[in-house]
Amino acid sequence: MKIVYAYICGDILHEGHLLQLENAKALGDKLIVGVLTDEAVMEKKTRPIIPFSKRLALVKSMACVDCAVPQHEYSPINNLKALQPDIHMESTSHIGNSYLKQLKKVFKGRIIMTPCYPKQSSTAIKRKIRNLK
Repeated sequence: MKIVYAYICGDILHEGHLLQLENAKALGDKLIVGVLTDEAVMEKKTRPIIPFSKRLALVKSMACVDCAVPQHEYSPINNLKALQPDIHMESTSHIGNSYLKQLKKVFKGRIIMTPCYPKQSSTAIKRKIRNLK
């Protein structure tokens, strides 16, 4: 059985999330998705609008997701160490983050970089909603 790990914030789910997770699922037999806790998100961004428990439930409900787990740090390294998936999906939007160099040293599975969908980001959607006021 080939296990794939991906992670998202999932504050406002959009087509980019769906494409990323469906592509991840297509690479293996089981897809485990880490959902960033509020504290993990705030390492890089502002507090999510949707509470963690609701984001976790939404991600769990997606047809392509076999299992959703909390990710307590922005970096997926601790979850990867604990879960030992065969493949880890990482977004090209994270290029330049310091944990990527460490990830390549500690994760022995395959790392696949997936494209970012900048026109479909939760941050951009929230910005657009704010501007409608």
